[in-house]
Amino acid sequence: QVQLVESGGGSVQPGGSLTLSCEVSGSTFSIVAMGWYRQAPEKERELVATINSGGSINYADSVKGRFTISRDYAKTPVYLQMNSLKPEDTAVYYCNVRGYTTRRTPFDSWGQGTQVTVSS
Repeated sequence: QVQLVESGGGSVQPGGSLTLSCEVSGSTFSIVAMGWYRQAPEKERELVATINSGGSINYADSVKGRFTISRDYAKTPVYLQMNSLKPEDTAVYYCNVRGYTTRRTPFDSWGQGTQVTVSS
């Protein structure tokens, strides 16, 4: 069983910065992709940024140039550095990790979410 725990959310004023972290625990053999998604009230969950095992990165247009996704290849955390935050970035942010367990079975795990609020 693979579990994810996010941290780093909080409240910040417009223009501020936050860094989200996602710790992965459990029987992971290989990780195919890691990413961050968000869901604002009364809206569908949307992709924010992803990074795959080859290092390819994809960002939503709305966060390009402001957010940076990275991972620690020596361990398993994935980070989301968020700069120049806007009120429209307010949402619950979820970490997602896909890969294979030590039993070579695929997994697609989500964290519990962390709230990010951008408000003056």
